[in-house]
Amino acid sequence: MARALVLLGGNEAKTRRLIELAVEKIDLEIGNIVRRSSLYESAPWGFESDSNFLNCVIEVYIENIEPQSLLNKVLGIEKELGRKRQAAGGYLSRPIDIDILFIDNMVIETEKLRLPHPRLHLRRFTLLPLNEYWSDWYHPVLGKTLSELLNECEDRGFVQRLA
Repeated sequence: MARALVLLGGNEAKTRRLIELAVEKIDLEIGNIVRRSSLYESAPWGFESDSNFLNCVIEVYIENIEPQSLLNKVLGIEKELGRKRQAAGGYLSRPIDIDILFIDNMVIETEKLRLPHPRLHLRRFTLLPLNEYWSDWYHPVLGKTLSELLNECEDRGFVQRLA
């Protein structure tokens, strides 16, 4: 059994409901959700938008799922819930976004999947919910705990805990 930390979010009108649906689908189709952070509101990161984001982190116990298969499953859930990915890079508003942040202490670097998530240490909207329950989680590439990464994070964008 492996533990995965997964970030869910989005910044469209129905995002709050889509996060709930994504949590239900992950619990039914992927693995047992054992813990969930509070919901956070944050300013868009990396692009301009009039709509703030909602985000939370879940901890999922997964069995017999390879990392690439897990990625395919979460991408399928995103698509099912209305996410349309653009071909080129860049950030846009979206109804739902599901990012795998960690699977245990695995380090993976393929064309489609990088673990730990390569930008999590740069984003307060990711680090704040992570630090609710997983502040001692060790980042195997950066060699620091999530608490240390939050303390060192230079991102000062708006992030507020909602519930």
